[in-house]
Amino acid sequence: MIIKTEHKQTTILKSISLQGVGLHTGKNVKLKFLPAGANFGYAFKRIDLEGEPIIKADAGLVTSTQRGTCLEKNGVSIQTCEHVLAALVGLEIDNVIIELDSSEPPIMDGSSKFFVEALEKAGIKELDHFREVYVVKEVISYVDEETGSEITIIPSEQYQVTTMVDFGTKVLGTQNANLTKLSNFKKDISNSRTFSFLHELEMLLEEGLIKGGDLNNAIVYVDKPLSKKTMEKLKIAFNKDSISVKPNGILDNLILHYPNEAARHKLLDVIGDLALIGIRLKGKVIANKPGHFINTQFAKKMSKIIKIERRNNMPAVDLNQTPVMDVNAIMDMLPHRPPFLMIDKVFELSSNHVIGSKNVTMNEGFFQGHFPGVPVMPGVLIVEAMAQTGGILVLNTVPDPENYLTFFMKIDNVKFKQKVVPGDTLIFNCSLVTPIRRGICHMQGFAYANGKLCAEAELMAQITKVKKN
Repeated sequence: MIIKTEHKQTTILKSISLQGVGLHTGKNVKLKFLPAGANFGYAFKRIDLEGEPIIKADAGLVTSTQRGTCLEKNGVSIQTCEHVLAALVGLEIDNVIIELDSSEPPIMDGSSKFFVEALEKAGIKELDHFREVYVVKEVISYVDEETGSEITIIPSEQYQVTTMVDFGTKVLGTQNANLTKLSNFKKDISNSRTFSFLHELEMLLEEGLIKGGDLNNAIVYVDKPLSKKTMEKLKIAFNKDSISVKPNGILDNLILHYPNEAARHKLLDVIGDLALIGIRLKGKVIANKPGHFINTQFAKKMSKIIKIERRNNMPAVDLNQTPVMDVNAIMDMLPHRPPFLMIDKVFELSSNHVIGSKNVTMNEGFFQGHFPGVPVMPGVLIVEAMAQTGGILVLNTVPDPENYLTFFMKIDNVKFKQKVVPGDTLIFNCSLVTPIRRGICHMQGFAYANGKLCAEAELMAQITKVKKN
């Protein structure tokens, strides 16, 4: 279920840059974080290409997960985007442009640590729009039958992630990691570095990849005997005079931050990859043997579910329950009267949303002429009923609503999906897009009938105090 929370969206206060080397390209890269407006989300901007194309952080744009999560649109690609995205999610920053002069963000030390530090230095700024969250109400899973990997999300009071990994090697074995709340991301997860096994490293070196790798930005687990030939190749690749294996089975020059650093980095990757869903989650993610492929497949599945719910996000309302406001209480607040009172009950009312209903009957006067023999409720009256529902929301903010009138200022993005006929019950769901200021209310309204979305509109209205004779 998609809801608007009482938390405001955020961006960064100012732009900030950092430089490093791309892990696979070996190129020097400059990355710049820039502020973005509300509802923008995350996007990468390639300033090294003509037209400076922008690629949204969208699960639907994932083209490869072999060596990190790669996005592509119109032939323009972004490689290994997950560490940057994890930093943004971990700091609960909603809207940022990530500017790059190459196809790949700098690897830095193989974690999100340096991105987190840069973003904190830039500062975080609240925006006027409220944050949307997808609240998980039922178990959703994705299973990769070939590898046995599985990701599940279950209902929870906040976004949590658990990773369980089994690498099938003695040097690493099984590990678990947990993040119980996002506020712990910086302290517990952000500095967990990427890792590789020696056999993978040899293959990557043969293929000419990891040109920007060194022993300071990737943990290398030695899962096979280290031959002299391999030793010489590694010394050349990492520009080291000597290389050895520590007692804990990793190449030297690195000290593990945590015994389960590999599992923590997998958790970091999960957070970064699931950022591609495009909306914050309220639920607990349980990832068994996660990797970029299953992470992004799960993100695609979640994106499809959320897209469908956006189109048909009818509130779960029990029409037989005692309403928050009946028609008499509504008339105490709204100035409208029959035959122009278009709302019968209010079922939910908070500081930023309202849910109400209207029973549509053949007794409505407008059915006589719209249309004779084929009664259909005029779309403009559906929008009016939606606006009256929103009027309850805005008038609830003043102590004497009976002394105010509500006037339309603007209507945008109106769409009609289904017709409404006698016998239907309309359910209206209106929520604030921005906080109410100086009596001006900017809200998004949806109208549902027979379990389907029938109309939607973005409304702006102002309440004005009136003098009574």
